Amino acid sequence: MIIAVPVDEMEKTSPVCISFGRAPFYLIFDDEKKTFDYFDNNSAFNAQGGAGIKAAQSLVDRNVDVVITYRCGENASKVLGGKAKIYKAENANAKMNIEMFIAGNLQLLNKVSPGLHGHAQQSGK
Repeated sequence: MIIAVPVDEMEKTSPVCISFGRAPFYLIFDDEKKTFDYFDNNSAFNAQGGAGIKAAQSLVDRNVDVVITYRCGENASKVLGGKAKIYKAENANAKMNIEMFIAGNLQLLNKVSPGLHGHAQQSGK
């Protein structure tokens, strides 16, 4: 099983990023191999629009089975579709959220947000 978590830093102990589409990085955990990897979400992070869709497509392209995040927009959720289940992150670092998921202690994300259309990342932030 491949698990993805949007993170602020390329560290297992990084906080889960509050933004799904505009997360700077994604932590990818391979449950079978027990390996942690990261990818730079630069193309979605800097996008004028559709950041969630681009980030979701990157996860689908990486064969992710599970996404752990605080929130997910409607369009990104549609891209993930039946390919990846979305779980609600808890107030803990990325590694702890993965451990909670594996232990069966995270809930499915039941509510998708309409997204932040037109709210592109401001330069200098």
